[in-house]
Amino acid sequence: MSNLEVVQDPASLGLDPLRLDRIQTHFAKYVDEGKLPGFHITVSRAGQLAYNTQYGHADVENGKPIADDTIYRIYSMTKPICAVAAMILWEEGLFEMHDQVKWFIPSFGNQRVFRSGTLTAPRYEPVTEPMEMWHLFTHTAGLTYGFVYSNPVDQMYRNAGFEWGVPRDASLADICDQLAELPLMFQPGSEWAYSMSIDIIGRVVEVLSGMSLGEFMKKRIFDPLGMTDTAFHCEADKADRLAALYVPNPADKKMLRNDAAGAGALHEPKAHLGGGGLVSTTSDYLKFAEMLRNGGEYNGVQILSPRTVAFMASNHLPDNADLTAFGRPLFAETAFDGVGFGLSMSVTIDPVKAKVPGSVGDYGWGGAASTNFTVDPKEDLVYMIMTQLMPSSTWPLRPQLKQLVHQALVD
Repeated sequence: MSNLEVVQDPASLGLDPLRLDRIQTHFAKYVDEGKLPGFHITVSRAGQLAYNTQYGHADVENGKPIADDTIYRIYSMTKPICAVAAMILWEEGLFEMHDQVKWFIPSFGNQRVFRSGTLTAPRYEPVTEPMEMWHLFTHTAGLTYGFVYSNPVDQMYRNAGFEWGVPRDASLADICDQLAELPLMFQPGSEWAYSMSIDIIGRVVEVLSGMSLGEFMKKRIFDPLGMTDTAFHCEADKADRLAALYVPNPADKKMLRNDAAGAGALHEPKAHLGGGGLVSTTSDYLKFAEMLRNGGEYNGVQILSPRTVAFMASNHLPDNADLTAFGRPLFAETAFDGVGFGLSMSVTIDPVKAKVPGSVGDYGWGGAASTNFTVDPKEDLVYMIMTQLMPSSTWPLRPQLKQLVHQALVD
């Protein structure tokens, strides 16, 4: 049976059908006003699909509607999958959270931290605490992204070829060695900043498994879960199912097609980036999310222990801090107030402080093209939106979806 088959009566799952319909009504306005190409939204409870709505187009210019098998660039929604890949190896005892990164990637053994100064006259200090595996999982390693534009270190990333991508024809091993040569933005474990750290975790997976990250994910996650359309590129025989990618027009924020940015998904990269390289479908990612909701098991296949999933979905920031207290006020695929961070995923610790309805302990992540998923263990919910509009900060789709899902709960 398809995991996109809706139960006949959502009310049996404690969801009001008329209230659920408000989700499509609301998000359809974005499409009708030319602000979003189309969307696919699903809401599941207790492992059963209660709501499944598609509206608009995967390819506006060619009149191709969103379909069950539309393939999307999921960008940073790759991160939780990469983290699960690593935690499979963690469960086998191949590393511990306090292990130093340099033990797996020796180039990280000689790092320095940017202290002050400018791009041309920087001042550095030595690392006082070695970078550990938990720092990578939690974005507290001192790394950054080249697209952030907040610090001379960001510019160093851009100068080295790390802005909206990585140096051409570089392997993942090469990329990690190049990142290790760049200074850290802060001492490991002292702050939170969204970064390329999950890409480095992907390399640790390769080192420990002896496979490419894509091979490991396919063998240990995708094949067991039946995620047949999830990979590091969209193969030629599936290219007609790949949604077009859009960006907002700076003048009026109406969407513009951007084939130059979208074309990369059609070619297998030399480096499999655990921080943002996968394409997937709604059906495939729902299987992954349901595996997490169900304590690491889906359709009879146990990917992780329930205890491991709960460990990943706990707030790992020191003293149970939220991202506002521990992070820099920079871009990330999450809100900061009332939100902590687990192993590659945001975790709600105070919905009232966040000013968005939710549950303490709900978790998830999003991607640069406005995709997002949430698992809510307290309410036994999984909800997700798939679309293709970059950047994800263009419209407040995520808090709005959360708000509309929670108003539909009536049990």
